[in-house]
Amino acid sequence: MQKRQYQIDMCSGPLWSKILLFALPLMASSILQLLFNAADVVVVGQFVGKEALAAVGSNTSLINLMVNLFVGLSVGTNVVVARDLGAGRHDNVSRSIHTSVALSLVSGVIMLVFGVIMARQLLVWMSSPTDVIDLATVYLRIYFLGMPANLLYNFGAAILRAQGDTQRPLYYLTVAGVVNVILNLLLVIVFGLGVAGVALATITAQYISAALVMRCLMREEGALRLDLKKLRMEWSVVKRILQVGLPAGFQGVVFALSNVVIQSSLNSFDDAVIVAGSSAAANIEGFVYAGMNSFYQTAMTFTGQNYGAGKCHRVDRVMLWCESFTVITGLVLGNLAYLFGQTLAGIYAPGEPDVIAQAIVRMSLICCPYFLCGIMDVTVGMLRGIGYSIIPMLVSLVGACGLRLVWVATVFPLYRTPATLYLSYPVTWTITGAVQIIFFFVVRKRAYAKVQGSDYLRQSEGRHPPVKTKSA
Repeated sequence: MQKRQYQIDMCSGPLWSKILLFALPLMASSILQLLFNAADVVVVGQFVGKEALAAVGSNTSLINLMVNLFVGLSVGTNVVVARDLGAGRHDNVSRSIHTSVALSLVSGVIMLVFGVIMARQLLVWMSSPTDVIDLATVYLRIYFLGMPANLLYNFGAAILRAQGDTQRPLYYLTVAGVVNVILNLLLVIVFGLGVAGVALATITAQYISAALVMRCLMREEGALRLDLKKLRMEWSVVKRILQVGLPAGFQGVVFALSNVVIQSSLNSFDDAVIVAGSSAAANIEGFVYAGMNSFYQTAMTFTGQNYGAGKCHRVDRVMLWCESFTVITGLVLGNLAYLFGQTLAGIYAPGEPDVIAQAIVRMSLICCPYFLCGIMDVTVGMLRGIGYSIIPMLVSLVGACGLRLVWVATVFPLYRTPATLYLSYPVTWTITGAVQIIFFFVVRKRAYAKVQGSDYLRQSEGRHPPVKTKSA
């Protein structure tokens, strides 16, 4: 009974307060995850040098590319568990949990082996600057040693979020974050391990957070309880997870791939100052994105439960509240990041005015209109919550990756500056987001009819079901 305090009843009562109760701890958790990488960047920038800063920062887009496919599968877990909880299918919930944990372990080991072997070649393909590629390779290889823990935590946290529990993942990340910062300072300043030290600190923190979330699930009561003896991949469950998670993961890969293209174009300047400035700005932007992304995950989970319970009128209200909150969050945090940009960038690159200037250029074109990205993401979360995942993926494939590739191939050669590359982000967010919103309203009625019956479709289209009369 004690565990029930962490759950949120998403299918009844006021929505706006419960959305905030869910989203705010999730936002804090996402920010703490970013602090893992930010702590690495700050420590190497302060105590090692700009080459080490560029080495760590230039790995960000590549790491995201490699892990987003598998982390996207945790989105499938979240939606599947949330819909089964909303519909009261507790046997399915238990099967999904054990399959998901097994899937995360297998995926993590695959990522570890692939990343360690291919680290340097991947950086070569990205045109990593020659003066930082050795350091970047060291960081990337060690980082991939933590992949099993990374995926275990993300899948475990997705399971807890499906029942409305965003508090305990926050507690676990707080513990891991403190350990990460302490180890960063100890391994870099005291032992002088440089880039290797911050990478070791990061994966140690990841294993701690994974151990804590697995311990939590093993102590759960009811449908969410994890029993290690029952770990297996049931292919019927894997299929349900893949139907949502694979398109979500592939969409994450698409976004990360477009970022890799942008990073490779930045690397083509062969200027560590530009790369370091972009890396510092990207880390600052990450905190703005984390704030908005919490409402994407909130929209997906609340939609999944209410849709599973057949309460479609609440699904519409979920969209209204989550879109409103993400716009407010993006406008406030994005513009504050830009206004205090020099101070914030100075944390990452103290005494490097050229690096700070490059960071400000990026923030002016990405942070201020960042709310456009939030609108796009929340709409995608709504679509996944009602069971549509492939079309949003295809729209993102064309809008995010395709248009950015076209931009790099056509606009960038005409105006070959970092600002031209950064401008591709708000342009593609606007186009992709508009198409996602149109698609949501196109499929909305028929999606609701699936859980509320054909009468809903006839009523929503202005037609009424035939009146039944007694036969003579």
